[in-house]
Amino acid sequence: MKLDPLSLQLLISVVEDGTIAAAAARHHIAAAAVSKRLSELEYKLSTELLIRSNKGIQATAAGYTLINLARGVLRDLDDIVLQMQDFAAGTRGSVRVTANISVMTQFLPRALKSFHEKYPLVRVLLEEKVSTAILLDVANNVSDIGIYTEVPHGDNVEVYPYGVDQLVLIVPKGHPLAGRRTVPFAETLDYDYVGLHAGSSLHYQMAEEASKLGRSLKLRIQVLGYDAQCLMVEAGLGIGILPKASLRTYGGLALEQVELDESWAHRRLSICVRRYDALPVAAKLFFDHLQGAK
Repeated sequence: MKLDPLSLQLLISVVEDGTIAAAAARHHIAAAAVSKRLSELEYKLSTELLIRSNKGIQATAAGYTLINLARGVLRDLDDIVLQMQDFAAGTRGSVRVTANISVMTQFLPRALKSFHEKYPLVRVLLEEKVSTAILLDVANNVSDIGIYTEVPHGDNVEVYPYGVDQLVLIVPKGHPLAGRRTVPFAETLDYDYVGLHAGSSLHYQMAEEASKLGRSLKLRIQVLGYDAQCLMVEAGLGIGILPKASLRTYGGLALEQVELDESWAHRRLSICVRRYDALPVAAKLFFDHLQGAK
């Protein structure tokens, strides 16, 4: 039995887009042709892959399994084309990396610089996401390597230690907490916060620690990144918490940092892969470099 790569790609697209029409438009194929290919795929495998209803299309359990397998197969086919293109263009291989904002701002700039100096012919395709999304991307074969703040995970990825970062409080000049060497988290809850968006692991951690104290965060503003957070804090719109090393980037702002007198202010960072021994050569090179460049 031979499976057509296009039919596998169409299966993925239909589930991602929710309708045959949307998948057909994405691939510039008639909707009837897409429907026929999917029916033929189900017939070849003697398995129902899709549930069709007036609300759209969803994959069955078998469909999701095939999608995960297909992503790996299609990635390998894409790698053949890319590697041949890379040889023609003078590059040799690529690696897909997803990391959270803490890792992106603190560790990856130096790691990427030294990696490219050592392996100038390897491309690193880097994307920023929240920690929970990173784990899913690696588990679903969307990314080769994920680097994130440690969160609970399933058995479908391999996890390795990467490092530790330290959270600190930032306050504007003249704030009542300015000038302190350390401060307990409970004392900060009396003030308005400039926080990160609700999907971030840092937001979840702060909310959880506040809940343990029987308190809640006074979130005045939520932002997407540390740069906006620092600017809002400098403007006096609240206080904030961010990794200490990330604050170096914003050294020109009128901010003061205060260490948090909390054990959870030291967070473990991790690297995850589906299986190290199954990584493409370029991904193994980058993984090994990250482990050695900590």
